[in-house]
Amino acid sequence: MFSISEASAALGVTPHTLRYYEKEGIITPERSESGVRIYTDSHIKWLKFVMKLRETQMPISSIKRYTELVLEGTHTTRERLSLLEVHQINIQEQIHTLLSTNDMLNDKIGSYKKRLADGNPSI
Repeated sequence: MFSISEASAALGVTPHTLRYYEKEGIITPERSESGVRIYTDSHIKWLKFVMKLRETQMPISSIKRYTELVLEGTHTTRERLSLLEVHQINIQEQIHTLLSTNDMLNDKIGSYKKRLADGNPSI
């Protein structure tokens, strides 16, 4: 069991982020008798998955929809699969863009190194 500050530290996010995810319906922590948020290992595992989706630019609206589908039950498996497949395509496009940009940078860096090695840094 984790408090909000322990959970946020374990996940590398702010407590504000966890409260925001709660407000958006992406996570529903348990509550102590005094109303303090309690995060379980399952919550932490779910939030790690959510954070990976965010790191790869999945919109909050899509994460909310995915969460709703998970909570609705197994009859939503097809829609969940579709949502994740669309996101995977987006990730693959991001990877392609990054690799292309990296190739261009390698060319530019190589030309600068060659200039310096040839003793012509001002060319």
